[in-house]
Amino acid sequence: MGFFAEGLFDCLENLAASLSMKDHPIFLESIQRIRAILGETGLAFLPQQVLERLVHSSGDPGLAPLLRFSPDACEQGLAALRQGAAILTDTAMAAAAVAPMARRSLGSSVHCVLEWAPEQAPQGSTRTASGMQKAWQELGMQVPAPIVLVGSAPTALERLLDQIAAGAASPSLIIGMPVGFVGVAESKRRLAESHLAQIRLEGTRGGAGLVAAAVNALLRAAVV
Repeated sequence: MGFFAEGLFDCLENLAASLSMKDHPIFLESIQRIRAILGETGLAFLPQQVLERLVHSSGDPGLAPLLRFSPDACEQGLAALRQGAAILTDTAMAAAAVAPMARRSLGSSVHCVLEWAPEQAPQGSTRTASGMQKAWQELGMQVPAPIVLVGSAPTALERLLDQIAAGAASPSLIIGMPVGFVGVAESKRRLAESHLAQIRLEGTRGGAGLVAAAVNALLRAAVV
């Protein structure tokens, strides 16, 4: 297949994906109301898309002042997805929320660290932390590196950061939004102090639905 034919094939695939994701009128009305509530945010197009979908998924405009982006984080994540980056989540719930959009857009592979986790949590650790250790040893060698979503398990985020500090490859993007009160603030602070590409939600809020909404916004932007 020649260069022109390959490019045409890619364009047709993207067009078909975009046509299959026509928004429901209720969703469009919701986004308009969200924009009215948020007002002028000063965000560029992609970060604005992420913010709007986080608010839509949570029903909480109060997330806006908590959302943080490293420079060009969304652009880096989008570029990696277009180049075939996999998506690694910390929970099956997040993976299930991402998989349909991944199929309809770029066909990105979606994995959960629990695929690598032991049946029982090791003493002093968690299944997700152990799963992240093994998953990143395998997937971290991919090029481009996967995008990592952490919405529930701060221990998984800590274990990933430990591996990177020890010399492992960095993800193309980390969407770090673990939820809760134990270890959450510490893991988010450590992520914030790193030089890694990241989308982060400060405070105790987070969850599988929010990390899925963030990466789904990028997947959607890839074909719309």
